[in-house]
Amino acid sequence: MADLSLNFDTGDTLFAEFVLPVPIGKRFTYRIPSALNQKVKVGQRAIVQFGQKKILTGIIAQLHNQPPKDYEAKYILELLDEHEVIYPQQFTLYQWIADYYMCTLGEVLNAALPSGLKLSSESMVQLNPSFNLESTIHDFSEKEKILINRLKSDTLSYSDVSKLLGAKNIYSLLKALSSKEAIIIFEQVKEKFRPKTEKHLRLTVGHISIKKLEELFEILAAKPKQEAVMLKYLQAVPLFSHPELNHQGLAKSKLLDSDISESSINTLVKNKILEEFEVIIPRFGFPDNKQEHPLLLSEQQELARNNILTSFENLGVALLHGITGSGKTEIYIDLIRKTLEGGSQVLYLLPEIALTTQIVHRLKKMFGSEMGVYHSKFSDNERVEVWNGVLTGKFKFVVGVRSSIFLPFDSLGLIIVDEEHDSSYKQHDPAPRYHARDVAMVMAKIHHAKVLLGSATPSVESYYQAQQNKYGLATLKERFGEAQLPDILFADLSKERQRKMNKGEFSSFLLKEIKETISKKEQVILFQNRRGYSPMIQCEDCAWVPKCINCAVSLTYHQYRHAMICHYCGYREEMPTQCPTCSSKRLRTLGYGTEKLEEELKLHFPDAHIQRMDLDTTRSKSGYENIIEGFESGETDILVGTQMVTKGLDFDKVSLVGVFDADRMMHFPDFRSYERAFQLITQVSGRSGRRAKKGKVIIQTSDPSHPLFSYVTDHNVTGFLQEQLNDRQHHFYPPYSRLIEIIVKHMDKNICREVAEKFSLTIRSNLKGIKILGPGEPMISKIRNEFLLTVLIKVPRDQGKLGDLKTFLIQSAQLLNQIKEYRNAKIVFDVDPA
Repeated sequence: MADLSLNFDTGDTLFAEFVLPVPIGKRFTYRIPSALNQKVKVGQRAIVQFGQKKILTGIIAQLHNQPPKDYEAKYILELLDEHEVIYPQQFTLYQWIADYYMCTLGEVLNAALPSGLKLSSESMVQLNPSFNLESTIHDFSEKEKILINRLKSDTLSYSDVSKLLGAKNIYSLLKALSSKEAIIIFEQVKEKFRPKTEKHLRLTVGHISIKKLEELFEILAAKPKQEAVMLKYLQAVPLFSHPELNHQGLAKSKLLDSDISESSINTLVKNKILEEFEVIIPRFGFPDNKQEHPLLLSEQQELARNNILTSFENLGVALLHGITGSGKTEIYIDLIRKTLEGGSQVLYLLPEIALTTQIVHRLKKMFGSEMGVYHSKFSDNERVEVWNGVLTGKFKFVVGVRSSIFLPFDSLGLIIVDEEHDSSYKQHDPAPRYHARDVAMVMAKIHHAKVLLGSATPSVESYYQAQQNKYGLATLKERFGEAQLPDILFADLSKERQRKMNKGEFSSFLLKEIKETISKKEQVILFQNRRGYSPMIQCEDCAWVPKCINCAVSLTYHQYRHAMICHYCGYREEMPTQCPTCSSKRLRTLGYGTEKLEEELKLHFPDAHIQRMDLDTTRSKSGYENIIEGFESGETDILVGTQMVTKGLDFDKVSLVGVFDADRMMHFPDFRSYERAFQLITQVSGRSGRRAKKGKVIIQTSDPSHPLFSYVTDHNVTGFLQEQLNDRQHHFYPPYSRLIEIIVKHMDKNICREVAEKFSLTIRSNLKGIKILGPGEPMISKIRNEFLLTVLIKVPRDQGKLGDLKTFLIQSAQLLNQIKEYRNAKIVFDVDPA
């Protein structure tokens, strides 16, 4: 990348290398107009033409004087920024992500930049300069004439035309005018980001004196509503003791109440007594009411904190293994404070948006307006405000989900990865398929920052690194205060079914415990890691099962929508009243999800207040917050949820946790299934009994004697991790190897098979000493009308030239795609699949 301090004369011919948000593995050279030579910098955005029709937002990655050899460089269309929006540290990180995760830099940039920093185009309508209404041979309707007359003085957007004519459907009218050569339709490029504004009012300059105000109130004596407006304004704005406050004015919304109407305010504005203007305000922000008193850490927490600081000095990375409820957050807050006091930035990563809701309320009391929050439920404009807040130094501390690793930090001192074991840190589709925890390690090296990984159930990989002394290890083995770990109990479903004691999906044991718990005004969390009502509908007579037309999966029944939906592509069908194959009306649901549990609970406990927390109930921006606040306040008695309820949430009154479908979690066909099942069960168990009263956890299973449950019952995390390491070493899985999964996709099943077999043959012939599995069909062998086959490569950890191996794989894929029959085959690489 070019030196940012390079200066160019206005007469120089200057070229810029651009990274564009397209999946093409190269940069593109554009010419800079000489008038911009003194303004252009690496890291700025500019609008460029890409191809014949596309307009894109690109980032300047390099500046130089060398024109491209094989094409004539186009001029950039517009420079968007006065200052850079990406620092050199981000370029370095984005390039590493592209290289390591085998994708293009353009794909990384597309994922990194909030949509609000990219441009969109809006269709605009203008009068054809050569058009003359008087001399034309065409006839025009009244609406067409109204539009033509307005276009004589202004250019209008589609929405402006719609408002002008009072019509929703304007396309036929515009098409007719275009064919009569009366108008020209064109695309106007615009920025998506719009700052949020608020209407303010202030007293006009001509009325800022006691004499003028006395005269004004004499006039307004006969107009009590306008008089009330002025009295309220003068009460809120001390005009003579603090005259500068009149310049800032008062938000219009603060003047409006049940006694004051907007029309009264508008009349005062019209008569030039009040002046209306707009003020840019933040979309969200926390009041700067920080609590400055130090945290009181327990003796155990202080010891762990000191071990972490020692690990930072020696290794730069520490793993904090603290059991659920041990007070890891207090240690995080202490370290965040120390880092901010030292003048550095902090990134606090969380795996789920649900977690940010509760933790943000706590952190904002500690850090006030220094803190920003960044996640996908925010609008484009809100994410841009956080991005710009990091750039300008407004936000020294950011709490966010995995996409926060792309933010433009320039003096990062500490990265905290909370719940570091969580698979939500891994991005699956589209590229880049990165893991935020692993990217955080590289970020830390670039910024010379420290990394703290925290979890009650560390990942096998992180625990291994701590054993190898690559990471420091600090532990918290006791719950904070008087809290104790819960008792783990089992409901044996095999025995319950034999004795016909179960009721629907509930064991009699669990129902009895729920009844006792809510009778004591305590709360219950029930965990079922499957949303929807039922994963499958089946005809009892002919065994017909509705399947997705695009994917090789059955449709999941969602009762509240009365529809069957594919969770892979979104395809949906109405719930049939009879079987389409045999016309039988005997259709039954098989299996159960959170929606069915919620329905059954309402039958068993009609007086209880029950809430469900899954993807369907948390789609809105405030969905998580409303559910968590309802539970936290005690309004909700029973919370049913997917894995969202397992992570990091802290509730005082929860004394019972129920776990459903534990057997399915354990026996999922994946080498990580035991690890994930153990983590989920342990984590959700940790929601119970987090204060003085000891909690209970009831696990419904057909096999209570399974070895995994002994580790759960004994709260023996390290024993479980050691057993997993032994198993992984025997089968050569991570952390003893690196995995690269190759997914071949094509709409023709035979071509998909041919490409996968040719590709696996190529790599087997050239990669000696590397284990290659497949090609084989994944569990879901068809998604969105594309057939899938996978090849898995196990690369030894001591493989010296991993970069060369990846280059070979990419080139092999490109060669296959050059064959005419295989041109439309997609070959996707997933490095370190989760």
